[in-house]
Amino acid sequence: MENINSRFQMKDTFFSELEEKIRKVVLPYQEAVLRDEVEGVAKSHAIDNFRAAAEMLREGSCKEEFYGMVFQDSDVAKWLEAAAYSLQLCPDAELEAHCDEIIDIVAAAQHEDGYLNTYFTVKEPGRRWTDLSECHELYCAGHMMEAAVAYADATGKTKLLDVMCKFADHIYDHFIIKGNPGFPGHEEVELALLRMYRKTGEEKYKELAAHFINARGDGGAFFKKESAERGWFLWGKDPAAPEYNQTHLPVREQKDAVGHAVRAVYLYTGMADLALETGDEELKQACRNLYQSITRKRMYLTGGIGSAYEGEAFTTDYHLPNDTAYAETCAAVGLCFFLRHMLRMEKKGEYADVMERALYNGVLGGMQLDGKRFFYVNPLEAVPGTSGVAASMRHALPERPGWFACACCPPNVARLLGSVAEYAYSVEDGALYQHLFLGGTIDMEKEFGGKVTVECDYPRSGHILYTFAPDGAEPMDVKLAVRIPGYAKKVQILRNGSVFVPDIEDGYAYIQGLFRAGDSLIVNVDMSARRVYPNRHIAADTAKIAFLRGPLVYCAEGTDNDGDVLGLRVSRTAPIRELPGEAPDGMPMLTVAGSRIETSDELYSFDAPEKEPVVIKLIPYYTWGNRGLNEMRVWIPKE
Repeated sequence: MENINSRFQMKDTFFSELEEKIRKVVLPYQEAVLRDEVEGVAKSHAIDNFRAAAEMLREGSCKEEFYGMVFQDSDVAKWLEAAAYSLQLCPDAELEAHCDEIIDIVAAAQHEDGYLNTYFTVKEPGRRWTDLSECHELYCAGHMMEAAVAYADATGKTKLLDVMCKFADHIYDHFIIKGNPGFPGHEEVELALLRMYRKTGEEKYKELAAHFINARGDGGAFFKKESAERGWFLWGKDPAAPEYNQTHLPVREQKDAVGHAVRAVYLYTGMADLALETGDEELKQACRNLYQSITRKRMYLTGGIGSAYEGEAFTTDYHLPNDTAYAETCAAVGLCFFLRHMLRMEKKGEYADVMERALYNGVLGGMQLDGKRFFYVNPLEAVPGTSGVAASMRHALPERPGWFACACCPPNVARLLGSVAEYAYSVEDGALYQHLFLGGTIDMEKEFGGKVTVECDYPRSGHILYTFAPDGAEPMDVKLAVRIPGYAKKVQILRNGSVFVPDIEDGYAYIQGLFRAGDSLIVNVDMSARRVYPNRHIAADTAKIAFLRGPLVYCAEGTDNDGDVLGLRVSRTAPIRELPGEAPDGMPMLTVAGSRIETSDELYSFDAPEKEPVVIKLIPYYTWGNRGLNEMRVWIPKE
């Protein structure tokens, strides 16, 4: 799979500003947290854990204890990966030097036999590979493998890649050559090994990925046996909880998305990637079935997945509570991973539609607009004084913290946003596919004989302009496939000012022909705001309405509605109006007529509530929580 960043120059009115924020604010802030240099936030100590591990290897002991979660190493890995994408978009000598220093620290913590994990080097020496269920060794390995590939792509430097090849060889030796049983409790290494395989050409990495995927599905038998034999535990969770870690059925037989949502979509990503590499039709169909389960019955409007705090997990069909929603940011990130690989497997516009929804709402909503505060959990309704306070809602915070003791989400957001071009475009079978609308110039010299430039102000506007720059006097022979968004009531395509009717298949408009310098192609996507209605089986949303404009889900926040959102009732028929630039982040605000009910002070009353007409103001969901403590609601009751 080609690295699109290597041939793409971004110039986008939305994501270019976001990438600059990541480079100038998010990455420096997160690095400072990882170095324990930010006061008032949860301590990380992740980089110092690697220093301690290196000292342990040199001296036989170390002055500092391991600190943090068992998977603390992965925070460093994800930050390095995010930094690599930033370097590829915008070379930065200072950032690269910081990365090189951290890579040196990581490399020094590697054992002679290739093993690399600070928790087991510092805190539990002698117990490696004895708690695959809970201890995340393979998960941490996978994230560092992804960072190694990304950094080699960005800089040409292979020190971290060499380190991780040595570790991958160690893992192969342990599980394949020596035949030790087991597979990851928390999936991730599967998809990472496939990235390593494509980068290095080492067939054994693909073999190892397939081994871990195919070994799942024993109904929890291995983890139960492992727990009984080792005589110690990390958290003491039920080792035979097969749905939680997707071991309930062999992967080709799984049809319903179950268990820990992040683990699930990381697994499904590896499955889709392996299916593409091997042509395994059973595995492809399993991925289709799991996609259907998620998107038809177990996904929030925002693209959030995993509705339960208990186990950070999928629950049952249509169980999508709003105020207690878990909808972990990492799960939305992982859903984007899965859908990107589904698009590689087969070109269906609906995969890109859902990926876009998850990106603009479930992922972007996880980060404060200033880049320094983050949501782990993304509720669709917040009530100050209850959200984050009541026993059943302590996870559903109404404001973003600066960091977390379990800090998987902040660097995950950074690495996805830094590589957004990889999700927007792909070059396959001599054609340029546009899955997401992202402005910039892509070098198609090999395929088309020139460059294609895309200009847009998406998602503020649905006007997308394509222009062409042939290398010489001859026209470019262009093969372009543009997604037609499922939310749009209509899409118009113009070629050199005249209406053009392309072939449309599975949500993509296929445009082929000769284009000269000065020729243009315009795609006008209807971005009109629309009401969204829930399935009748979603109990939490009965008799409620939500609003969507383009890919953006909208919500009502107290700041814009006299501090009271819970009392609002929205008209089913009143026109929806747009106020350009009035919402946070320069996005359009929506207004629609409705009413506010006023009740008595009694807990229950026989008197019907009074109501007064109001104009309800709505902002993009990803921008909520940036203006102080507020009520917020996505689904609003009908009048």
